[in-house]
Amino acid sequence: MQTAIVIIYTLALTVIFLYSLAQLNLLLNYFKAKKNTENVPVFDFSNPKEIPVVTIQLPLYNELYVVERLLENIAQLDYPKDKLEIQVLDDSTDESLTATRQKIEILQAAGIPIKHITRTNRTGFKAGALKEGLAIAKGEFIAIFDSDFVPHADWLYKTVPYFKDEKIGVVQTRWAHLNRDYSLLTKIQAFALDFHFVLEQVGRNFGHHFINFNGTAGIWRKTCILDAGNWQGDTLTEDLDLSYRAQLNKWDFKYLEEVETPAELPVAISAARSQQFRWNKGAAENFQKLYGRLLKDPTVSFKTKFHSFFHLLNSSMFLLVLLVAILSVPILYIKNNNLTYSWYFNVIAFFAISTIIFFGCYWVTYKRIHGGGFKNFLKYIGMFFTFFSIAMGFSVHNSLAVLEGHFGKKSEFIRTPKFNLSKTKNLKTNIYLKKKLSVNMILESLLFLYFGFAIYSAFRIDDFGLILFHLMLFCGFGFVAFKSIFSRA
Repeated sequence: MQTAIVIIYTLALTVIFLYSLAQLNLLLNYFKAKKNTENVPVFDFSNPKEIPVVTIQLPLYNELYVVERLLENIAQLDYPKDKLEIQVLDDSTDESLTATRQKIEILQAAGIPIKHITRTNRTGFKAGALKEGLAIAKGEFIAIFDSDFVPHADWLYKTVPYFKDEKIGVVQTRWAHLNRDYSLLTKIQAFALDFHFVLEQVGRNFGHHFINFNGTAGIWRKTCILDAGNWQGDTLTEDLDLSYRAQLNKWDFKYLEEVETPAELPVAISAARSQQFRWNKGAAENFQKLYGRLLKDPTVSFKTKFHSFFHLLNSSMFLLVLLVAILSVPILYIKNNNLTYSWYFNVIAFFAISTIIFFGCYWVTYKRIHGGGFKNFLKYIGMFFTFFSIAMGFSVHNSLAVLEGHFGKKSEFIRTPKFNLSKTKNLKTNIYLKKKLSVNMILESLLFLYFGFAIYSAFRIDDFGLILFHLMLFCGFGFVAFKSIFSRA
């Protein structure tokens, strides 16, 4: 039994180490990208014949609190109105449907080329709505914004010119955050998303590896969508699915780190949980759907296959982290009660290099957003350990999502409730927030106690080699469990 625990523990640490090496390679690519200069393409926007028609798609589902802000913002986009079409793809079933219709009528009267498109069912969820809108879209290019995004007025002028390259199928921009400093929960979400949108997207794009359209704040060439097989609703992350199918069909993607598109982060832990569940399950579903095809493609390099393996299995790292965490307590006792393994634990200390790699990678991202200097570095250290503590606290929730994805259990597309904090600070009045006790929360509470026992064990057997790890787990599971059970925010 002890040998089995040690073997599983070692294998999990090995995969995490390989994942850290993939991240290190992306960091090196990021540094190379920063040294690289390129000419930014431009359209002659004074020449009507050179300006392409763009369709903007706004997929909605019960967005009462943010729809007015969204529509007002999109109406302010600077682009010739005769070259623009706005589709509001509204699957709403609540009172927001009427509010949206009324706002659209006001905008139409003001000369904004906007249409309200509704469906009698949610077949395919978001993917289904985008597909139906695409069938009647006039635009050569299709920009997509979720309801909590507020692009700057010049967004189209900064993105559309890149399509002068006929190989470009997608232009994706970097998410920025309207409410980064609202709470600890929003800070850690921003911390994670910044890492993805700075280091991972730039590193993969510069290395000519597969990247993903992030579901919003990007623009597609319509022919690329159709050539790749159109939107499909058989996974919960239709954006990742279409991205890989398009790149397998040899379309290039362009990522613009310097173009920010602000959005609002979820401020209630229930909203964050639903978003995390969808993203993590969807990634696992896409691994099952697509990686076999990618692996067999002789035109895709080994390096891209390696990065795609960890890209599509990114969410599955939660399962390995949870496994390492749970096994670390018996490992602590095995280490101290079985001298046969005493040498082995000196060897596996090598895997601490994974933490060092992650620490360096996240620092580069943090510095890019917040700036360098000693004070910011100290803040970063605190945020690094806080983020990973709470991320590990989410590992039960996310691991169950991953397992559902890999084993093919189907579920509905659960929207993430939006808030518009500029208008309301009282989350208790939000009609979309539903709090209920789940099995996940009970497991998180039990693991909070489990890692409390782990900390006690360190003092009992006088071995503090894992106490920082166990302290992070104790705090992370405690935060997630108590926030989920006792707070609506």
